[in-house]
Amino acid sequence: MSFQPVLLIHGGAWAMPEAEIAAHERGIANALAAGYGLLERGASAVDAVEAAVAVMEDDETFDAGRGSFLTQDGRVQMDALLMDGSNLRTGGVACVERLRNPIKAARLVLDESPHVYFVGAGAERFARQHGMALCDNMELVIPREQERLFKAQAAELAGLPDETFSGSLSAEKLASHDTVGVVAMDSTGNIAAGTSTGGTLNKAPGRVGDSSLIGCGCYADNLSAAVSLTGWGEPIMKLVLGKWAVDKVAAGASPAEAAQAAIDYLYERLGGHGGIILLGPDGRVGLAHNTPRMAWGLQTPAGPQLGVTRNG
Repeated sequence: MSFQPVLLIHGGAWAMPEAEIAAHERGIANALAAGYGLLERGASAVDAVEAAVAVMEDDETFDAGRGSFLTQDGRVQMDALLMDGSNLRTGGVACVERLRNPIKAARLVLDESPHVYFVGAGAERFARQHGMALCDNMELVIPREQERLFKAQAAELAGLPDETFSGSLSAEKLASHDTVGVVAMDSTGNIAAGTSTGGTLNKAPGRVGDSSLIGCGCYADNLSAAVSLTGWGEPIMKLVLGKWAVDKVAAGASPAEAAQAAIDYLYERLGGHGGIILLGPDGRVGLAHNTPRMAWGLQTPAGPQLGVTRNG
C-alpha cells in the first residue's frame, strides 16, 4: 500500500516581531525542500526528519545548532531527539557543545547504539567514534547571541525584567522559543519525529529541557501519532505533554483536536505556554499554540504551505 508523504515543521512559538517573520519563513521553506525532496524520492520518514532538522540547525535564525542561545557562561549547549514510529527506535543527545548538528548525532544513536540517550562528553565521544567531526564551541556562538546574553545578565543584575524579546512585556510566555521540530510520514506509511534546541537564554549549564526527552518534546508511534513541541520546557516536561497528545489521537481525537487540547491542558494545569505539531497515522495534521505567534510549514503532494500563525 502506498501513502502520500507529509512533512510538517515548526520553527518556534513566541512573541515573534514582524522583522523576524521573513527569516523564519525562509528557514522553514528550506527545511521543507530538503525533507520533502527525500520523501518524494522514497526515503524514510526518519531520513526526512533528520534532513529537515539539520537545515534549521545550520540556519542562525533558530535556537538550534549554530546561533543557539547561550548558557550563563557564554557557551552553546544543545539537545536533540529523533524517533522512528515504525519500531519506536529512538536516539537522543543532550548537553552537547562540539557538534554542529545534534540531530545527526541523535540519528547515530538511533541506528548504531543499543542505548537511547547520551549526554555531554559521552555523546560527543560516541558521535566522533561513528564518524562525526567535532567543532570548537565558539564556531557555534554568534555575536547576536552574545549581545542577548549580555542584556539578559545586565537586567538580572539590576533586578529588572529581561525585555530582550518582548519589548515592554516580560512574561516568560513571550520570550523567544525558536526550538525546531519536524514530523513526517513516508510513502510506506511510517511516521517519525525530531526536535532540536539550544535551550533557553542564560540557562544554567547542564540544564536539559523538554525537547530531547521522549514523550515530552518529541514522540512518534505508528499506532498513535508523531509530535514535536516548542515553548517553556519545564511545564511540558512535568505533563509529559508529547505522549499525552499522541495518546489523545490513539483514543480517537483528530490531530487538530489533540493539538488544541494539549495546549489548553498545558495552560490550565501549569500556566505553560508553547506550540505543538501533530501528525496522525492517517496523514491528518494538527498544530496549535498559545503564544502570540508560531512559525510553521507543511508540505504534501498538493504543495508547500508556510505560515507564522497569529494567536489573538
